[in-house]
Amino acid sequence: MKIDCIIVDDEKLARELLMEFLEPHPNIEVVAQCSNGKDAVEKIEALKPQLIFMDVQMPGMDGFDVLESIDHKPYVVFTTAYDQYAIKAFDKNAIDYLLKPLDEERFNLAVKRAFERIKADDSNVEELISSIRGSLGNSEDKYSTHLFVQKSEKLLNLEVRDILHLEASGDYTVLTTKSDQFLSSSGIGKLEGKLDPEVFIRIHRSTIINLNCLKEIEKHFNGGLIVKMQNGKSFPVSRTYAKQIRKKVV
Repeated sequence: MKIDCIIVDDEKLARELLMEFLEPHPNIEVVAQCSNGKDAVEKIEALKPQLIFMDVQMPGMDGFDVLESIDHKPYVVFTTAYDQYAIKAFDKNAIDYLLKPLDEERFNLAVKRAFERIKADDSNVEELISSIRGSLGNSEDKYSTHLFVQKSEKLLNLEVRDILHLEASGDYTVLTTKSDQFLSSSGIGKLEGKLDPEVFIRIHRSTIINLNCLKEIEKHFNGGLIVKMQNGKSFPVSRTYAKQIRKKVV
């Protein structure tokens, strides 16, 4: 497994030390080095590395500012001389937090953790995509093909196949199609029982998606999964339902 990596630190000696520590790890390829946050944002967005080693304190943009400014979500190992940022770093789902001066043995442990996290998350995505692909087209006819939904003062008969996703809203459920949204007085759990589980899969306690309208699945930097629908909407997949999806769509 090859991992693209970017080093971000305003100190040249720190960048050189990280390069030296990475030499015994041929599976990690350093694709860029950045000396400031602005450059880091540009390089991360352009190169989309899986892993970054990043200093917290830098002139202008600090490491946390960088993470807030990027759409791509890499795995992060923070390197800093200050331990007061550790809690915030782990709140940002950092893989590890290394204090300077860096210790090579401790650095190798961080690399090992990064490998284990990336490998595990890659396997989860592959299994999920494989399961979903195998499920399409296996529907039976014992589930509802239409649902009665409300729009303004009207009660409409909506074709289930037109629904992209369903979202819980209190005791009600919002159903979204390509062109509109509708409200059902039934809770999302009740509606789930009416829908074909080979096509409509629950990915979160408040969300059900139509697999036929799924565009892609993306790994999030915290190890979670994000599903992106054809209409541009994105939803997080809870770990609980990620496991259930694999069981449902065999």
